[in-house]
Amino acid sequence: MTARRRVRPVRLEVSRRMTATTAVLAVIALAVVPAGCGIPADAGPHALARSAVPFGLLQASAPTSTTTTKPPAVAVSVPIFLIGTDGHLVSTARDVAVPAPMAAVLGALVDGPTASEAASGLDSAVPPQTTVLSATVAGGIATVNLAGPFDQLVGQSQIQAVAQFVFTATGQPGVTGVAFELDGQAVQVPVAGGAQVPVANRSQFAALAPDAPSPPSVPGSTS
Repeated sequence: MTARRRVRPVRLEVSRRMTATTAVLAVIALAVVPAGCGIPADAGPHALARSAVPFGLLQASAPTSTTTTKPPAVAVSVPIFLIGTDGHLVSTARDVAVPAPMAAVLGALVDGPTASEAASGLDSAVPPQTTVLSATVAGGIATVNLAGPFDQLVGQSQIQAVAQFVFTATGQPGVTGVAFELDGQAVQVPVAGGAQVPVANRSQFAALAPDAPSPPSVPGSTS
């Protein structure tokens, strides 16, 4: 009876140990199986070969471009003066971008009459090859620096061209007279009376002013 009582506890203990060991192995197996089925994890970062990179990731992406809409330019209407069929100055309007600097205003004068203006008889004594190098205003005097064939004008054409510049420049606020330069050198210009002056103003071209009365005809002369 004593021997049997000693053997039973031994068998029971061995059975318990085997059961515990089996349970541990089962837990380990359950932990290993998902790891084997999943994506293997690297111990640290490393560079991939180009062949291992998924398709499309190596292609350069097209740059993203944005379209910027510029605001429309704001223009202001300014008067320029051309020559009418009677030889007098005629005011006509030109649109010049704000802030309408003097050089831009006089540049519109150099451009001459439009096709419709020319068809109506308007002309310009200013040679179209004339270039406005600069135009500044100080103390009410506009200093205009010109280049090109302007200095080749003579006689009445020269007086008319000077008058066009004078009336156009003094048509801007605060300008009362015009001094002329050719390629940076100050020059005197002729006025309607024939005198040469360093600074010209509108009063010196009264005979050419818009709406000026035509000179009276001489009896017996033909027009």
